[in-house]
Amino acid sequence: MPVLAQFRASDGYPFYYRHYPAVGWPKARLVFVHGIRSHGAWYARSCEKFARNGFEVDFLDRRGAGLNTAHRGDAPAFRRLLDDVAEFIQYRRAERGWLPVFVGGISWGGKLAVGLPYRRPNLIDGLVLLCPGLVARIAPPFGRRMRIALARVLRPWRAFPIPLNEPELFTGSASWQQYIDHDAIGLRWATARFLFNSFALDIYLQRAARCVEIPTLLLLAEQDRILDNTHTAAFVRRFPGPVQIREYSKTHHTLEFEDEQHPWFADTLSWLESQLA
Repeated sequence: MPVLAQFRASDGYPFYYRHYPAVGWPKARLVFVHGIRSHGAWYARSCEKFARNGFEVDFLDRRGAGLNTAHRGDAPAFRRLLDDVAEFIQYRRAERGWLPVFVGGISWGGKLAVGLPYRRPNLIDGLVLLCPGLVARIAPPFGRRMRIALARVLRPWRAFPIPLNEPELFTGSASWQQYIDHDAIGLRWATARFLFNSFALDIYLQRAARCVEIPTLLLLAEQDRILDNTHTAAFVRRFPGPVQIREYSKTHHTLEFEDEQHPWFADTLSWLESQLA
């Protein structure tokens, strides 16, 4: 079972994270950031497995999402979100600072993972990108995008629906679809400011991609209805650091919700251990 704790960012915002202590002597630290709709509880199964295999695991609930009820669906700036992750990693480095640190970016959280080496160079040792939201298939309709842009200036706190509210977009499993549909803390709305910052982060990442010199593992799902796999892979291949890419047939966006014996976890574990050899 994870330990639930809070970390207070430098601007005073306290956000929750789940800590999974490594079984035995720790090999490395994994810090995960989730997607726009999800939160850390979605990924408990894989986090427990990583911990059983000797990794210290921290899964952050992004400010305004998951267990964090203050300023729901909002963020003051995308750089603030990047700094939340960076400050947390620096805080954790105070304990066992010799541990290598890998950041896992899941779906929308993949944007934060890719932006981190540019925002805070030499902070982490590698990236694991699980169906990262670098090039999306889905976007708000044009009219709503115009309303978001206007509200960002006049009413930045105005909430708009996140265009990912169908559970079928995330998984083909009926039981996991039901879980998503009944998830009490999953985010369904976001402010105009957050959505505008998401777009601004996309522009930022065009520069950030040139600075990802650390090893990167990219995992893609063949039947992903949220992401454009071809363009996502092309984007990641621009990284100057070493990149490995795997695409799994007959899989959907959230690999966590595939069958428990699916090889994505073993492949990720193998890649992580190869970076430590």
